[in-house]
Amino acid sequence: MGVSREQLQLLKSKPTLWNRIRELGIPQPAAALVHSPETALAKSAELDFPLLAEPAVAGAGERTEMILSVDIFKKYLEFQPVDQDHPLFIQRFLEYAIEAQAETLSDAKSVHVAPVMEHIELAGVHAGDSAWVMPPYSLAPRHIETISEYARKVTLEIGAKGAFNLRFAIYRDTVYLLDVSYGMSRNMALVAKTSHLPMALLATRLIMGDPLMLSENNKPRPASVGVRAAVFPFNVFPQVDPLLGTRMRSTGEVLATAGSFGMAYFKALEAAGTPLPMQGTVLITVTDEDKPSLLEPARIFQELGFHIMATRGTHDALAENGIQSEVVRKLGFGRPNLVDEMKSGRVQMVINTPTGDQSQKDGSYIRKAAIRYRIANITTPASAVAAAKGIAARRQGATGVPPSKQM
Repeated sequence: MGVSREQLQLLKSKPTLWNRIRELGIPQPAAALVHSPETALAKSAELDFPLLAEPAVAGAGERTEMILSVDIFKKYLEFQPVDQDHPLFIQRFLEYAIEAQAETLSDAKSVHVAPVMEHIELAGVHAGDSAWVMPPYSLAPRHIETISEYARKVTLEIGAKGAFNLRFAIYRDTVYLLDVSYGMSRNMALVAKTSHLPMALLATRLIMGDPLMLSENNKPRPASVGVRAAVFPFNVFPQVDPLLGTRMRSTGEVLATAGSFGMAYFKALEAAGTPLPMQGTVLITVTDEDKPSLLEPARIFQELGFHIMATRGTHDALAENGIQSEVVRKLGFGRPNLVDEMKSGRVQMVINTPTGDQSQKDGSYIRKAAIRYRIANITTPASAVAAAKGIAARRQGATGVPPSKQM
């Protein structure tokens, strides 16, 4: 057996696992285990919002929820049972953190850590919906080394044979461990293809009792950049808001490889059925918090010759930084508004990040309109940067697939 009953219980009980990991000196987001609604509200005030809430024991059929305020938490607790038999695990959400993942193989005595994967979307997007790149394209080498070392320590601490998936967040120059799961993950086949290492085959042999026979000399390394992109069903359900969050919404995934991150990202979105435009107009309307993050992609789009439309607040922020744009009206502020411009065919890409109740409703309408009129739709600043780099890379070179080794 690859995992004993005791090891399985350790993996299922998040509080127990978290205590064991804390003893290893590995940072984790501030968290608490609560057994009553009253305790939950008291602890939430200590941890501060936003929070992630989920049942303490895996397998309960419940999903992780993002809790933005105490009022939302009170409503959540009206429907979520919290008592001695149904403890709740609440955890501080690390806003604007960069997420990463690592796959490991172990025979319970030694560990192999596959190349680290970096999420393109920031923390808050479900791992199954976020695009990722391997090897990482923006993580500092010291953070990659830390992730690999933490992955090795945690895998050895659990002491099971087989494969593991570990999720991390880099927040304010510190690497935090977010989650650990045992067994084959959705990433396994794509990691194998990119790293040229038969992960599933090796994991199966380890579970059957074979020793880990990977030395530093025979561990394959990626010869190219691999980008995984999720496939979404939004074109089939045009009334569904495509905004991504903690609940997984994708129905498939694709992998693209190329010699650069930008080219691989461009090819991945094309394969996923959401191709990026090569020219035209980009409509940008984002929150105040996201405006600084949109300067880089907006500047790249301007250099590529794209026309930029922006709502008044975004237009002013761009103008202050030397980026030209055409002002477009928000919904409810006269006609023609930004959706009218989308209907007319003038817009080829929309970058929209929502906040607040009214903005959320307006943003939802904008994103649904983008789906209806088959306009490329970007909902996070990180994705906007990746899209801009992808278009720039496609403009510069061919999209040929680099040769790969047979597995």
